[in-house]
Formats: sequence, C-alpha cells, structure tokens
Amino acid sequence: MSSGSPSRSTSPSSDSEWSKKENKMFEEALAYYGVSAPNLWEKVASAMGGTKSAEEVRRHFQLLVDDVDSIEHGRIPFPKYKTQGFWT
Repeated sequence: MSSGSPSRSTSPSSDSEWSKKENKMFEEALAYYGVSAPNLWEKVASAMGGTKSAEEVRRHFQLLVDDVDSIEHGRIPFPKYKTQGFWT
C-alpha cells in the first residue's frame, strides 16, 4: 500500500509505490467503470494516463481486497482515526 509518497517511477510496469494522485485516479476510475466492467484493468490503467500497467492496476485492486478481507475477519485491527465531530 502507499504511504502517500510519490512513485519512484512513472513508467508502466513499475512496481513502485502509488502516489496519492495515482490512488485518487485509480479510485475515480473504479467508481466510473464499476468492478464488473469488461476489460476493467485496461480501462483503469488508461484513465490513469498510463502511469501504471493493467497488471499493476489489477494487483493493486487485489491488495485492497485482501486488506479489507483481513480487517473484516479481525486479522488486522480496525484503524483508530483521530476525528472531530458529534460522533466522537
């Protein structure tokens, strides 16, 4: 997962960390196309401007799915965020 630091490389097929901007483009493209879209990984990679390959996009998505699964099954504690508002 990304720590928010910039990518070490912007070339396709780079296994570098994902920048905040790349994560945002990834999220927006997933929301736009939906996870059941045909050729999803290619579409998301293209929407990201080619900074990541379709395979990198697929792997990134799988890592997120695995993280959510681990959190939901109690293998990773739910993060405690510092928040403000009426719910705190």
